[in-house]
Amino acid sequence: MNPQSLSHQAPLAERMRPKRLSDFVGQSHLLGPGKILSRAFEKDQTFSMILWGPPGCGKTTLAFLMSQQTQKHFEQISAVLSGVKEIREIVENARKRLQSEGRGTLLFIDEIHRFNKAQQDALLPHVEKGTVLLIGSTTENPSFEVIRPLISRTKVLTLKPLGPSEIEIIVSKALTDREEGLGQKDLALSKEALSALCGGADGDGRIALNTLEIASQLTEQEGKREISLDHVMTAFQRRSIAYDRAGDEHYNVISAFIKSLRASDPDSAIYWLARMIEAGEDPLFIARRLVIFASEDIGNADPYALLIAVSTMQAVHFVGLPEGRINLAQAATYLAAAPKSNASYMAIEEAIKAVSRYGSLPVPLHFRNAPTTLMKDLGYGKGYRYPHAEKGALVNQSGLPEELSGTVFYRPSQRGYEKNISERLEKIKEAKKGTK
Repeated sequence: MNPQSLSHQAPLAERMRPKRLSDFVGQSHLLGPGKILSRAFEKDQTFSMILWGPPGCGKTTLAFLMSQQTQKHFEQISAVLSGVKEIREIVENARKRLQSEGRGTLLFIDEIHRFNKAQQDALLPHVEKGTVLLIGSTTENPSFEVIRPLISRTKVLTLKPLGPSEIEIIVSKALTDREEGLGQKDLALSKEALSALCGGADGDGRIALNTLEIASQLTEQEGKREISLDHVMTAFQRRSIAYDRAGDEHYNVISAFIKSLRASDPDSAIYWLARMIEAGEDPLFIARRLVIFASEDIGNADPYALLIAVSTMQAVHFVGLPEGRINLAQAATYLAAAPKSNASYMAIEEAIKAVSRYGSLPVPLHFRNAPTTLMKDLGYGKGYRYPHAEKGALVNQSGLPEELSGTVFYRPSQRGYEKNISERLEKIKEAKKGTK
């Protein structure tokens, strides 16, 4: 089999990988006129970098294009399949090449986040000395997955998911390219199919091309020339939502969910809830966050919020998914619509600061229990006034240590039920002034 035949056995996504920078689609914030990577390409001034972005946005392709542009020797390894031994061999050859030929080495490490700390440490001195120029690609947040010393020796460049219009350019080229694409099949793509393909790829060019390839095969099997919406949806099956339960997108989506609740926006909250459910998030994780939110962001503005959140957690634990999604939806919409107050949360935060500042202040003697004669003789409990024995069950007696006398930690808002609490506390304060 000749090399050209072998090439056409490769998946469409691999065959359509850009061979020239002019063919690259997307990442204009890095490759536009005067941008950081444009200058690096133009002047062959490649630097050590980490390309961080979602799958199918062009990280590997950019590394390949850099290898074509630079005069440096190019080495490529995968962090999944390689280790310290391979790194040492590459570095030693790079050192010899630099000494004998004066030629540098560009080392591309795919999925660099898969390297453990020891493996990443092995790269440090060689990147710092310039023995190798490092390009690492990762789908994970480098702040969490790449050691700080390595980050400080590289430039982290963030790549964005491809937009629908960019996906359309890629798909259209693949459909008409007669050498590497599907051009020789003379297939058309309906408007509805194109729209579904571009939107459904979720910013991933590889998914778009893989789906197009399967849809084209389905079309040919039926003896048709137009790829329909049904062909595309069948090829998609159930697409994977961009979400990683242990990674960066996990935190981004739960953050968007909580902030939508806090902003009293039930529609946004429901959308992010659906994203988590569809991506396979643990429903009890979502329920636990609702319980926290009910006290942190609603508190006494609506005392029922915590009851509903806890009941939702119990319900989800009892019924599980898929029905549990209805319980989560009910709780999310209620909490989003509820009046908001973080007064209870701020109260405990202020109190903790006071504890840290003043240490273990003694309990006032009148608030201490006195179960023994010795304790009574020491004054424990002396002067304590039992509220229920007083008029209105009120006594003008503070339980705070003397150093904190008069300090106010809880400041109820004027929203929801907490407004009633605020008014009641004012009345209590005034009533206490009249007591002895």
